[in-house]
Amino acid sequence: MIDVPGERVVVREPLPSDEVPLLDLFEACEDWFVAATGLPSGPGDVQSLFYGLPEGADPDDKVLLVLERDGVVSGLVDAVRNHPVPGAVAVGLFLLAPWARGRGLGRALAESLLAHAEGVSLVTTSVPPGWRSGERFLERLGFTLGAEAPRAAEVGNRRAGPREGGVRRAELRPAP
Repeated sequence: MIDVPGERVVVREPLPSDEVPLLDLFEACEDWFVAATGLPSGPGDVQSLFYGLPEGADPDDKVLLVLERDGVVSGLVDAVRNHPVPGAVAVGLFLLAPWARGRGLGRALAESLLAHAEGVSLVTTSVPPGWRSGERFLERLGFTLGAEAPRAAEVGNRRAGPREGGVRRAELRPAP
């Protein structure tokens, strides 16, 4: 559980019964999917969460966390420990439903995860260029944003979509 004034927020691993709530979350977050991939989410996006890994990552280092607000799935974190280097964490997805944004939930979740990330020397992620709310969120957490990188042929373990653009990489080096 994380502390957000006036909210009952639970962070937990996903359950088989979360498939439909995650599909609903992804549908609600169409704005992010269109900004990131050029297309809305599809059913395969939820399924790929459970096995999608960047090249060279160990499946045992995959971490999926569901954020529940008042019993409703409101967010999701998809990360890989020890990637791209030992001691690092690569965050592939940090998603909040539009109705859960701007309430301090994302910041509380990120700060809680960072506080419990012993031995982590680097956190990497990316944000779609021009996704100003995501860029501001990362900057407020202390991430350094890089310039826009051109679209890659592959993104993680999948081919980039035809409308998919580049990304802005972001890094955070937590204080020891």
